[in-house]
Amino acid sequence: MCDSDESKAGTGWRGWMALPPRRPHVLAGDWIDLTWPLSPTVPRIASFPPPRLELIAAIPDKPLNITQLQMVVHTGTHVDSPRHFYSDGPAFQDIPLERLMGPGVVWRMEKPLYGMIEPGDLERMRPALEPGDILALDTGAADRAGTPDFGRHAAFSVAAAEWLVAQNIKLLAVDMPTPDIAIDKRPAGFVWPVHRALLRDGVLIAEMVTNLGSLTGRRAEFMFCPLNIADCDGAPARVLARAIAN
Repeated sequence: MCDSDESKAGTGWRGWMALPPRRPHVLAGDWIDLTWPLSPTVPRIASFPPPRLELIAAIPDKPLNITQLQMVVHTGTHVDSPRHFYSDGPAFQDIPLERLMGPGVVWRMEKPLYGMIEPGDLERMRPALEPGDILALDTGAADRAGTPDFGRHAAFSVAAAEWLVAQNIKLLAVDMPTPDIAIDKRPAGFVWPVHRALLRDGVLIAEMVTNLGSLTGRRAEFMFCPLNIADCDGAPARVLARAIAN
């Protein structure tokens, strides 16, 4: 999984990048849920088992209903912590709340199946990114959930990931299963270079968001609410956004 002696040791996290002061903004819409409902059919990486929800107590035999949940934390709409690839990076209890909420942009980018997102593609998008922003990218992958094409998604090049780090964003949210190349296109010895490039400098990653359509081409305020699972590399999340006017 690793591409250097440093990363083989699970180290290399470089810390949180500084964020600029937040400026006031004007709300321009209601909250929109960007989360896939969590169920056995939720979109997921094909190699992961579906979530298992079991009713272990049920009315009328019992006085109440109790559901037990078992799942991979990287299933459905979720957030990756730096601990996902850096053992010396923070897990969820150590992520400042300011890294999980705030303003940003929603872009729609048309790419063919297995297409590659390059820095030039990002530079042309509007509204432009501002330092400290959250970027949510709609590639149309959510529309293909439940079909084989969901796994044939576009991906970021390493150069594109490094460009995002240089813009000082704090979180990248995608509608794809992963911003790295699709599983069936990965060469032997694949090392998840896009995840590493982003998480190394504290750019969090949210995967498999949905319902971005009404926000595309706009600035928005986001709220990412991953479960605070101690020492964990990922967590299912409720993700909300609403349009802002500036």
